[in-house]
Amino acid sequence: MQKSGSLHFHQAYVDAAFENTANEIVVAFALLICLLPPGARADEAPAEIDYLLNTVGSSDCAFIRNGKRHNAQDAEAHLRMKYRRGKRYAPTSEKFIERLASKSSLSNKPYYIECESEERMAFGQWLMQRLNEYRASPDDGRRSP
Repeated sequence: MQKSGSLHFHQAYVDAAFENTANEIVVAFALLICLLPPGARADEAPAEIDYLLNTVGSSDCAFIRNGKRHNAQDAEAHLRMKYRRGKRYAPTSEKFIERLASKSSLSNKPYYIECESEERMAFGQWLMQRLNEYRASPDDGRRSP
């Protein structure tokens, strides 16, 4: 009889330990999800990328691709085409910038941007600045460039 009670106590202890461990795992996982930077959340990428593309198209900047200048609207159209074709390579906004929007996929030459009041800048760097500004803005003001 004592053995049975001991076994019951041991089983209850194991069950409680397992329940505590499972709860700790769930809490740890939830914390990790909350701590991910916004760009690491793939569900936010389409809205962020659309914002970046709209920002490019509405800028008064010149886009330099393979040594040739293009206006902002042509740059936006080109990048939208690249995103449409290569979306699978851009699960996050950072990957879009790195893999699709920073350099030519044909020549491998970097893209640049020239804005009136700024010096020529690597286009990927310019996009990252815009992305950081977007993420820092209040949610209700995010949808327009």
